Amino acid sequence: MKNKLLLAYDIGTTGVKTCLFEIGDGLRLAASAMEGYGLYIDAGGGAEQKPSEWWNALCATTAKLLSVSGADAADILGISFCSQMQGLVLTDSAGEPVRNAMSYMDQRAREQLKKGLGHGVQISGVNAVKLLKSLRATGAVAASVKDPVWKYKWVQEHEPGNFARVHKWLDVKEYIICKMTGEFVMTRDSAFATLLYDIRKNTWSEKICAMLGVDTAHLPRIIRSTDQAGVLGEKAAAELGLPPGIPVFGGGGDASLIGVGAGAVSLGDTHVYSGTSGWVSTVVDKSMVDISAMIASIVGAREGFYNYFAELETAGKCLEWVKDHLALDEIGVFLEKTDVAASQETVYTNLYEYLTNVIDTIPPGSGGVIFTPWLHGNRCPFEDPNARGMFFNISLETGKTELIRSVVEGVCMHLRWFLEIQDKKIATSPAVRFVGGGALSDVTCQILADCTGRVVETVDNPQNAGAVGAAVAAAAGLGLITGIEGAKELIAVRKTFRPRAEYKKVYDRNFEVYKSLYRSNKKAFGLLNGSFPVP
Repeated sequence: MKNKLLLAYDIGTTGVKTCLFEIGDGLRLAASAMEGYGLYIDAGGGAEQKPSEWWNALCATTAKLLSVSGADAADILGISFCSQMQGLVLTDSAGEPVRNAMSYMDQRAREQLKKGLGHGVQISGVNAVKLLKSLRATGAVAASVKDPVWKYKWVQEHEPGNFARVHKWLDVKEYIICKMTGEFVMTRDSAFATLLYDIRKNTWSEKICAMLGVDTAHLPRIIRSTDQAGVLGEKAAAELGLPPGIPVFGGGGDASLIGVGAGAVSLGDTHVYSGTSGWVSTVVDKSMVDISAMIASIVGAREGFYNYFAELETAGKCLEWVKDHLALDEIGVFLEKTDVAASQETVYTNLYEYLTNVIDTIPPGSGGVIFTPWLHGNRCPFEDPNARGMFFNISLETGKTELIRSVVEGVCMHLRWFLEIQDKKIATSPAVRFVGGGALSDVTCQILADCTGRVVETVDNPQNAGAVGAAVAAAAGLGLITGIEGAKELIAVRKTFRPRAEYKKVYDRNFEVYKSLYRSNKKAFGLLNGSFPVP
């Protein structure tokens, strides 16, 4: 009997995870492979990536996957994607990038944001008239320096030669779809993330594009996550080592599909993600926005539903910082004489083993040390690209292990902040699904439960939740399941962690201090990290 295989690419900030799934009564991970690529940060706030590195990583992982699994590529029924969102990939008419891709982390466009929305009568720092126009059309507003429209305007102003060559504005997975099929498309969730998408008409908003100075000819055709974008072309197929003609589906952004991969697809379901970035997302059935806290409902992969979404720029990235600067120098995480810096797969496994074996020996609260995970600025519940991480309340008794535990607790406290702010507008679920690399560690799962006071549930292969969501989108597009909602039956709870009442008092205390740290240091962050000449 012929196997029913689905190929899913999870294109993250620092690498691609390529997964092969077998679908039958359930969804089984047959094999996976991972390959990293660069993220190029500069002192001026730039954060770029090279699309050629994404493609090379896809080719390498596809070859590795087929070799390791022994699968017959002819059995692959469809290809789909999950990817980082709010990137800016400007391409020419041949689908080739006119410059490096600008990451969602890029924050150079401060002047463009100020010129675009910062004048006149303001609400929460945004021009009131433009704010209301945006909310009516798109359900949100491009109020962050990291929103892609301001990157687009930055290129227009600073690189007119490159801008003159632009044919289409794509996001990350849309570039890969174009590379595979030759089609210029964008899924609804990615289109929404540009904040130029009319949520009522399901098309580009000409009014908002005109208001912000965007050429609508640069915007691609909009499709659904479950729609077939095209078929795999011969050139791309040869490079990937796959047969041409495989259906290629739209898939979705990480903010849309990771929740699907967590099985959080019903109204009111809340999931927490901790990967390079982090977030709290709750399924809602209408558009809503909290402009003061920088939270909005974003279009989801399931038709007619939204994700009420609060994002933290650096979550797992803080643990990567720990690995590079605290764990690997004099402590050394070399379990079984394995250099954990050798590969990302090894880093994940051994770092979490280290967390389990060492930081769990430190009492909750990290001896009063509090860490703020704003290593690349912050977006929610306050927008400030100048905000930075800190260790607060270090004493002579503080050791490195307390510092490392405080990093995990700091990320979890920020996620608690998101839950409390969302609860002001909606009802988040009492039990939350936890996915991403952070959910690999039972210690982290328990700390999240203790910090938030919520029951925390995990699923199999939580680090592959995005790829699972992509496979679900392809399965729905192929008619193998009834729709995105079919994820509920395919994805079961693996472990449950309950908050321990005896630690509530210490976490409540630390959380109150945590929330005060930005307010107390906002001015200092501006003085140290604002855009002015360094003496």
